[in-house]
Amino acid sequence: MRRTAQIPPTTANVEIVAFPDVQLLDVAGPLQVFESANLAATASGRPPPYRTRVVARETPVRSSAGVSLLCAGLPSAATPVDTLVVAGGRGVHRAAADGHLVRWLTARSRRARRTVSICSGAFLLGACGLLDGRRVVTHWIDCAALAEEFPAARVETDPIFVEDGALWTSAGVTAGIDLALALVERDLGHATAMTIARDLVVFLKRPGGQDQFSAFLRLQTGDERFDRLHGWIAGHLDDDLSVAALARRVGMSERSFVRHYGKTNGVSPARAIERIRIEAAGDLLRTTRLPIKRVAQRCGFGSEETMRRSFLRQVAVTPQHYRERFAAMPVRPG
Repeated sequence: MRRTAQIPPTTANVEIVAFPDVQLLDVAGPLQVFESANLAATASGRPPPYRTRVVARETPVRSSAGVSLLCAGLPSAATPVDTLVVAGGRGVHRAAADGHLVRWLTARSRRARRTVSICSGAFLLGACGLLDGRRVVTHWIDCAALAEEFPAARVETDPIFVEDGALWTSAGVTAGIDLALALVERDLGHATAMTIARDLVVFLKRPGGQDQFSAFLRLQTGDERFDRLHGWIAGHLDDDLSVAALARRVGMSERSFVRHYGKTNGVSPARAIERIRIEAAGDLLRTTRLPIKRVAQRCGFGSEETMRRSFLRQVAVTPQHYRERFAAMPVRPG
């Protein structure tokens, strides 16, 4: 069931916190989503729902990309704010060691309806004690470090973003756009978020349940035999993909293939094939009008029910619900 809009009738203040060596897209991505929501509202004769500003201790702030940002100063921590967004970037650890900034952010978050981190911005929230006991995520490459530095946090490695009460955290860089779209959907409804996603030419990944990695990134090990095999599998999803057939493909005995494959990839061949099939099916569900039964056949599931069970096991939604949730772009006939 889709949630209805929850934003108050007045314009909501959104503050994006920047610091030296901030990741530019961590700031610009969410900022553009909120501003696109304003543009959509004014085009319909409605007042803008958000009042956005980028804030920092000092201005200008030089991003890690070399682009300098003119920021507002840090406002009084005692004034209310609707959404407090903390960007990430390679300067985040220096920012987390800035006692003044940490004290301000800790106090500011108490006055916010919700607090958000983008990518490695989670480390700055952790320095404020805001991750303790919470489900959180960050860029996949930093998840282990975040868990080690803040053991009271419940770090998840897969989701694009995580909502835990009033705390929202996102995975790496562009995932901040997905999170911002989810915030807009929560505030203004699915139709508005969908309009913005189409305008920005991105998929609307609303539940935050999609993996940070594609199946191929997960299975990429550097072993050329298996990397080539995965490419071949992707083009032959409705062929014979039994262990015997795959072992012959790489010139190994079945026993040796199963042992080496599991050791190299961390999953069984059957589970890897299921992931590749789900990814291919997801692409068809998002971008075509093919009947679900036909998608199942094309991707080698054999039956619609088999595909349904795989989606529930791996994605936690049915193929039909996946199509409803993620088909943000005009679809092709197939």
